[in-house]
Amino acid sequence: MNQSSSQVFPVRWQALKPWLATIAIIWLLGFVGLGWLVKSFLFLIAFFTLVPIVAFVGLQWWLTRNLVQGACPVCQENLTALKRSQMTCPSCGEALMPGDRGFERFSQPGTIDVTAVEVMSQVVEDDD
Repeated sequence: MNQSSSQVFPVRWQALKPWLATIAIIWLLGFVGLGWLVKSFLFLIAFFTLVPIVAFVGLQWWLTRNLVQGACPVCQENLTALKRSQMTCPSCGEALMPGDRGFERFSQPGTIDVTAVEVMSQVVEDDD
């Protein structure tokens, strides 16, 4: 009884059948002259695998170059926007333009921007 030789490398034919069938079909297509079909199929698999990876890396690079984060100059709300796009602050409603250093107020030409200062008034009585 030589049972040890069959136990050294057990082969499970049920697990190998799909792989052997795939290899046989590819070999048969190449033998018949339809190797271009196999190459096209492999190209499509590579294409659909690499395109999402390249698109994800490209989108990340584009966002790091074109995304501006900063505070609203009016209400100090934290904002995020794309460069060269006008936006409205969701907190105070001010029209803003993203710049290189943060956000700037976007106003029409000829608009004068003033800052109000509170002045304490005193009542002076004349004793005449």
